[in-house]
Amino acid sequence: MENKKILITGGSRGIGKAIVESFLNEGHEVLTTCRDSSKFPFDNKLLTVHSLDISSKDSIDSFQSAVDAFEPDVLINNAGITKDNLFLRMSDEDWMDVITTNLTGTFRVTKLVAKGMLKRRWGRIINISSISGIMGNPGQTNYSASKAGMDGFTRSLAKELGSRNITVNAVAPGFIATEMTEDILNDELIKKIPLGRAGNVEDIVPLVNFLSSEHSNYITGQTLVVDGGLFMK
Repeated sequence: MENKKILITGGSRGIGKAIVESFLNEGHEVLTTCRDSSKFPFDNKLLTVHSLDISSKDSIDSFQSAVDAFEPDVLINNAGITKDNLFLRMSDEDWMDVITTNLTGTFRVTKLVAKGMLKRRWGRIINISSISGIMGNPGQTNYSASKAGMDGFTRSLAKELGSRNITVNAVAPGFIATEMTEDILNDELIKKIPLGRAGNVEDIVPLVNFLSSEHSNYITGQTLVVDGGLFMK
């Protein structure tokens, strides 16, 4: 696709880092965020890194000027956290931290970006959801609820913005080998995946790139699952 301006939250590691690197390699300008921009793992002349805590309304509000100056064509809501525990042991704080970061943070960042897209009458919004939001996962009631909420947010927003040539989709990875999943990936879980392996970040990137491009003009309001066949409707 022609060079675009891409905003990616949570770009310092895992899936987010792989997405950042992919767009940079294709010559796109990238604005990415992490909690501490001074610790971002690499530099690139097309890359701008901004400190952002998506669980904080004040932090997001202060990010508005950077968004307005950058004028992103594509938003990829990737930043998120897990705080796993069995339901009866889960604290109110762990519940609220995950919901506030993963779901409310996505709402607030998208609001910053959507205004400009509406004016320009073009945009791509891609929310990195999770298979946990569709099939559920023991010990992840907070995380699963946040990602299921993100899927509903995706469908509703797609209906609101579609008339302005803005598509809104979600990508729901299965079990991808990253720092976030290293404590839960095991042989027993792998046996449940028809393709016989955990995913890797390179399995996610091509779909995100496609949904960011003109080739996906007639796809909106969808949650597209990349899980090796773990969950089939």
